[in-house]
Amino acid sequence: MSSEQKKIVIVGGGFAGLTLAKKLEKTMPNDWDIYLLSKTNFITYNPLLPEVIGASILPGHVQAPVRLVLKRTRIRMVTVDRIDYKNREVFYHNDRAASLVFDQLVLAAGVQANTNMLPGLHEHTLPLKTVGDALRIRNQIIERLEQATIHPDPKRRVELTTFVVLGGGFSGVETAGELEDFLRSAQRFYKNVELENCKIVLIHSTDRLLPELSPKLSDVTLKNFKKRGIDVRLKERAAKIEEEKVTLKSGEVITGATIICTIGTVPHAFVDNQELPTERGKVIAQKDMSVEGVDGVWAIGDCALVPNALDGKYSPPTAQFADRQAKVLAGNIVAALHQKPTKAFSYKPQGMLASIGHNKAVAEIYGMHFSGIIGFMLWRGVYLLKVPTLARKVRLFLEWNWAMFFPPDIAHLGFKRSGEE
Repeated sequence: MSSEQKKIVIVGGGFAGLTLAKKLEKTMPNDWDIYLLSKTNFITYNPLLPEVIGASILPGHVQAPVRLVLKRTRIRMVTVDRIDYKNREVFYHNDRAASLVFDQLVLAAGVQANTNMLPGLHEHTLPLKTVGDALRIRNQIIERLEQATIHPDPKRRVELTTFVVLGGGFSGVETAGELEDFLRSAQRFYKNVELENCKIVLIHSTDRLLPELSPKLSDVTLKNFKKRGIDVRLKERAAKIEEEKVTLKSGEVITGATIICTIGTVPHAFVDNQELPTERGKVIAQKDMSVEGVDGVWAIGDCALVPNALDGKYSPPTAQFADRQAKVLAGNIVAALHQKPTKAFSYKPQGMLASIGHNKAVAEIYGMHFSGIIGFMLWRGVYLLKVPTLARKVRLFLEWNWAMFFPPDIAHLGFKRSGEE
């Protein structure tokens, strides 16, 4: 590497960061080095995490190593501690502390789960943000079934097999649907556990599920869940969480041995910085995704508020928008380097999809509505296309088809070292 090489540093290896690095590899001049800083060396396809919970797919199928996707980019699996914008330096650590001077910087760090937004949330709920979270939830579901099948008290068996899901957005709905499928398939292996005593309670604060989709598809989802016995509580908010208890603002107490949290996010500490214009902890980006007042700094993805020139609103925090922002930003960075005009971000979403379990999904694509098995085929097709490399596509396709004909894997996955209790 020549001492004259310039550096563009991308902080964050999610959809936004990975897509941006891929585009820049093709367009950045040869005298620029591209760095990607991320806590992990893989990208996680979060919409598939509920399928890990329901044992529909293996954990490795929702992740892809970024080194298989990126060739020119220098990848560093590190934790970013702080950024000195004045001296243009990123400080990070792995096994030791180090730093990296930048000429251009892109903040694409996403957000992390906020487990402190309610009293008791951190202590008594299981968040769903990572593959590790999904595996922990899956293990606890199996533990509860194992406990219930040998417990002598029928009332306690009901409590052990009651599962509460907080949040009726995409993650909450998909988790509830997968959980119901798993319980229905696995229950027959637990002789003292009756299916009618396996309860799922879904708590959501607004008047309909999946508020990002049309009211029609929200209604389809609600009817499907009610038909399958999922207890949906709309216009309800949790006030506090205790061990195996959720107290609603209405005063009602819901008892369940497993509480899954799909709500609440918080920005990374180095993003919520006084040197940057922020709102609600997110970086306010300009129309071309540059950050006002800080030369050569850009922000995209969930950690940023990016205005959409199409409607004047901030872009929603979805992978679809993050992916498109990254593609537009790649062009803007190259244009800025050559002192050419940059473009405002403008994007009309192609649609949104949500799996609701039982081989069914709801989808809104180019204004058209789909549900049932057709929606489910569209949902799987879209995510199959998004997964990188042919090998991973084939593995995921085979795993999905295997799961349609055989019972779920009910093995409890142990992660304890030898010698631990």
